[in-house]
Amino acid sequence: MDRNAQKTKALTSAGLNLIAQALSIYDSDLRLVVSNRRFQTMFDLPDALVAPGARFDDTIRHLATKGEYGTVDDVDAFVAIRVDQARAFDPHYMERSRANGRTISVEGAPLPQGGWVTVYTDITMMKETEVLLRARSEELSERLLAHTQELSRTNRRLAATNSALEEARRELTEIEARTRLTTEMMPAHIAHVDRTGHYTYSNQRLTRVLPGRPSTILGMHISDALGASAFEAIEPHLRAAFDGAESVFEFTDRLSERRIRVAFTPDDAGGVYILSMDVTEETQARAALQQERRRATAAQLTSGLAHDFSNLLTVILAMQGKLERMDLDAEAARMVAATRAAALRGGRLLNRIADMTGRAAPRPDPTDLHQLLGDLKILADPTLPQGMGLSIVDMMPDRLVMVDAGRLQDALLNLVLNARDACGLNGQIAVSAHLAGDAWIEISVTDTGPGFTPEALDKAINPFFSTKGGEGSGLGLPMVYDMVKSTGGRLDLSNTPTGAKVTLRLPFRPAPDMPRGLVLLVEDNPDLRVSVREMLTTMGLSVIEAGSLGEARALVDSLPDIAFVLSDLRLSGSDTGLGLADAALAGGARLIFMTSLPPHDPLHRAAAARAPVLAKPFSPATLAAALVEEAAA
Repeated sequence: MDRNAQKTKALTSAGLNLIAQALSIYDSDLRLVVSNRRFQTMFDLPDALVAPGARFDDTIRHLATKGEYGTVDDVDAFVAIRVDQARAFDPHYMERSRANGRTISVEGAPLPQGGWVTVYTDITMMKETEVLLRARSEELSERLLAHTQELSRTNRRLAATNSALEEARRELTEIEARTRLTTEMMPAHIAHVDRTGHYTYSNQRLTRVLPGRPSTILGMHISDALGASAFEAIEPHLRAAFDGAESVFEFTDRLSERRIRVAFTPDDAGGVYILSMDVTEETQARAALQQERRRATAAQLTSGLAHDFSNLLTVILAMQGKLERMDLDAEAARMVAATRAAALRGGRLLNRIADMTGRAAPRPDPTDLHQLLGDLKILADPTLPQGMGLSIVDMMPDRLVMVDAGRLQDALLNLVLNARDACGLNGQIAVSAHLAGDAWIEISVTDTGPGFTPEALDKAINPFFSTKGGEGSGLGLPMVYDMVKSTGGRLDLSNTPTGAKVTLRLPFRPAPDMPRGLVLLVEDNPDLRVSVREMLTTMGLSVIEAGSLGEARALVDSLPDIAFVLSDLRLSGSDTGLGLADAALAGGARLIFMTSLPPHDPLHRAAAARAPVLAKPFSPATLAAALVEEAAA
């Protein structure tokens, strides 16, 4: 025990000893926690029974044996009764005459953590005064004296009851404070409305679950707090809850585009308890998992058929090859060529099916959508006829987002090419991107072609459905659909007054903020050093450079503020980036290697055991992801 604790204990003991009443506190195990000196002297207790940890039943046995409670025929039974009373302790006040002729009052109250506190007061003089008053006050009637005595006892009981009530009030206040703190910490809106729909309780979390709504809503009607669109979605369930029906349901908030799960629980007074949670990310993850399961099922179903079919195509092609070498007439030669072309097309279809069913799950990386959309125009423009235009409407915020850039760009290019085919030689194609609420990225591809037919709107995402006749595989839109669903998003097909529209809705997940600090770039190739330096400075990082191991070591030793060391593995001569590892890590820097060596190379394996290794060449997004991941490690 430290000196402060000892001092506090001594002061507490001294204070208790100054109290004129005897005091004892026992815990829930019926062992003494603390008592004052008056407790020992009043009942003439030995030191062992006033030491912390002394057993309650030993104290009662000692007092009963001494005659404190008068004649006790069966001490063991008497002690057992008192112990049972203590275990079921109730607040009480009583007055008791002792065997030595003194009279004491006993006031007890339970403690919130278990156990109880008891205060013993010697009221002998008070009782003698009452007797003297009775004897000498002939003017007072017996009834008045009895009333005075009863009033005195009642007042003492009332004081004891008030003490117990005050303790209960304090305990309830603490429970309420803990409950409110707990509800405020929960990532959900917890509230109660009365039978008229007005809020009587709220944990101030409504605006976190439904952005744009007020946080202080006590006394407001639920329709005013939620707004017209959200209230319209929940109103049928709320009315059912007012009628006594529990419900759990989900709806999409039109204002924020978030998916909200709500639970209504009626109370006995006609009101309703409300629990609301934002489950947007859960819904996205659930949709992505369902798509992954569908893909796995499709792969299982098609892999065996594709294997057998590819064998048949191989046999057909071999037979057609033999036929081509024969001396056939022109008509037969044309039939052989057509059969061979059909077999080759079947092989390409098998490859597309394998790509769609066997492709790995999305690998989101920090991606600059501005750059992705700009690159899309560069890729697509050369494929468009001279009379066709492609416009990009980019309204995305200036920050990196987590998407699988390769699959997204492939999907958008696929849609642009489909729009090109639909428009013919003239027309306009537009790609627009913006945020929908704060949970979704919405990218639309529109064209000025004839639009989707009713059949296409219904079946376009079905594999092998095509409106291009023999020119199309019928797998383009299904692959786009698969990409979108695998992220937990949604694909919508519609017609506009001027043509067709395909809308991709993807989860908006901002990339973690780029770490800040000084980067030491170690690269012996000047051209590569310039290229990587531009990547780093574009990310807002400060860069110093070294062209050799010796120069890099000198910088590490002299600059304690280096946050990252980005080093090539193979440096000039026989030096390697591994020579920097110990010094960099000892200085607190994060180390990342870069190399064009294959993963099975011994130097590559040795580096991977010490730090992350980037394979050259790498994109700015890959470098940014490595820096973010290493900073968070």
